[in-house]
Amino acid sequence: MAKRDNLARTHEEDATGLRALAGGAGDAPALDRLIHERVRLGIVSALAVNDCLSFNELKALLRTTDGNLSVHARKLEEAGYIACAMSFEGRTPRTEYRLTTDGRSALERYLDHMEALIRATRRR
Repeated sequence: MAKRDNLARTHEEDATGLRALAGGAGDAPALDRLIHERVRLGIVSALAVNDCLSFNELKALLRTTDGNLSVHARKLEEAGYIACAMSFEGRTPRTEYRLTTDGRSALERYLDHMEALIRATRRR
């Protein structure tokens, strides 16, 4: 009986989180829209599993254009989620990106929100 009560409570907590994620009432923080965008989510996810990636490596991995990657990387950098280091290899410029501590924390919060959304949706 206690197990069923715990499951019901968990379901209600997930439903409350789902309403909050959807913009409804609730105490849960809103979904991080900065990370939610497809290219930006790809950038932070790729950097979460790699120490660093170059601009060209990210561009190939995400199959995006120079301009698109540049705009999205700049937004993440301005938010403090990624760090950018520029250097030269001979005469060729090289841009490398790393995920910051704040970026890793933001990704963890985002993933927690998405997991709550998935749990709540599957129980419906």
